[in-house]
Amino acid sequence: MTSKLTAIILTFNEEIHLQRCIDSVKQLTNNIYVVDSFSTDTTVEIAKRNQVQVLQKHWEGNHSIQFNWALTQIPADSSWILRIDADEVLEPVLIYEIKEALKVVSDQVTALRCNRKMIFQGYLLRYGALRGNRVQRLFRYGHGQSESRWMDEHISVDGLAQDLSGAIVDNNLNSLSFWIEKHNNYASKEALELLNIKYGFLPNSIHTQGSVNSVKRFVKNNVYAVLPGGLRALLYYIYRFIFLLGFLEEKRGKQFHFLQGFWYRYLVDCKVAEVERYLQQQQADLKTAIHKVLNIQL
Repeated sequence: MTSKLTAIILTFNEEIHLQRCIDSVKQLTNNIYVVDSFSTDTTVEIAKRNQVQVLQKHWEGNHSIQFNWALTQIPADSSWILRIDADEVLEPVLIYEIKEALKVVSDQVTALRCNRKMIFQGYLLRYGALRGNRVQRLFRYGHGQSESRWMDEHISVDGLAQDLSGAIVDNNLNSLSFWIEKHNNYASKEALELLNIKYGFLPNSIHTQGSVNSVKRFVKNNVYAVLPGGLRALLYYIYRFIFLLGFLEEKRGKQFHFLQGFWYRYLVDCKVAEVERYLQQQQADLKTAIHKVLNIQL
């Protein structure tokens, strides 16, 4: 066991996933904090049955607020922090790599990055730039925090990052209807982010310098966001499905690339357009329009 590695799992009604996640993380550490948003199912009971620490905090609209609050609640003697979602598990090879890396890692390294794989409706996605998606989830305590964003937030650190080859696997077991409902909610937050790029009404968030995430963020802010709504969703889908070989997926993979690569992003553009229509027709200020249309209180 790595005694000073602390894992943080954010939860709300995750009874279908939590046991699996805890079993995975316990291969690294017993220092596990479940930060729950007052679940109405058996999530808290599962956490307590596994003798992990449970903290509860009302949800304030995004993961960044919840995670950064959690960082203020854990013991100061924690050396490393692992951020993992309840519907994710650690690959065995990643568990081994983390154990070995923490024994020898340089003092200048403040984060360990890994790959992220995704399973959709029981199918492991292989193409569309999802197989090798690199994420920064493990960092030295006191040297990192979540970007202050409503959507697409990453862990930002104040030092160097070292890459590992293993992966965190996202494997949500809920139905397609659940996935659609969740992404409808995500679309409202993503619409907020695109509106902020255009109108600049939110403070600039911290961001992950010098990583693949900062390159993607630059492209999103300076290329994707300036393209016409609808067209950018179509072009992104073509790029992912054709140029990133999404068409080579099996049936469920093709479904995912259409839904997440086009439908979701087109829905975001429709919500942006709806907010801007409200602005024009009601002569309202932007924050009022966002609240009325997206149901997000700034």
